[in-house]
Amino acid sequence: MTSLGKPTHSVPLRLAVLLLAAGEGSRLGSIPKGLLKKDGQSLLRRFFQAIKPFSLAEFLVITGFHAPAIESELALLQNEMNLHASVIRNSHPQQGQSSSVRLGIESLRGDYDALLIALSDQPEISNTDITALLNQFEGRDVGSEIILPIIDGQRGNPVVFSRKAIGEILAVPGMVCRAYMDAHPELVQAFETHRAAYILDVDTEADIQKLNLQCP
Repeated sequence: MTSLGKPTHSVPLRLAVLLLAAGEGSRLGSIPKGLLKKDGQSLLRRFFQAIKPFSLAEFLVITGFHAPAIESELALLQNEMNLHASVIRNSHPQQGQSSSVRLGIESLRGDYDALLIALSDQPEISNTDITALLNQFEGRDVGSEIILPIIDGQRGNPVVFSRKAIGEILAVPGMVCRAYMDAHPELVQAFETHRAAYILDVDTEADIQKLNLQCP
């Protein structure tokens, strides 16, 4: 413990990453959102670049709708960037994002301290943004197990969970991260920031225009 009563690590944080890329993009006319491009790069590629500098204990990507197209891009990125991802296909993506989250956390096999759960349609998330979240996690208050970015009162993503929190979620059949956070607000430490990247994602055609994205 530090003199401030906060947890610290004598060894580097062991980080696992769960990337959710199973969505249909129905409000966009059924477009694989991870393949949208910004500045000529797919959003999947931009995320790979953001996490590449970290030494990952595990990296899982959940696919579902548009699985062949998403998985083709993932294979290309893994080869180009020498960054291994375990690709897991959600056979029931119509059950919504929560089913992908549950499948993802049930599939974790690595030895990790923290799990970063991220979305594949956040074009502005950078290595700096992820580092800021992990710094918050490493310096979190005693008793806090989750770091949630908050921007002007709005919840953002990615979110960081301790291994302990994930274990408690898994212990309850059907429990998912959002419901667990709502049930245990005392475990959630808000990361108050003005960094809009945490709340910028793609749901509509207007978002594509606003974020200056190109369709695949």
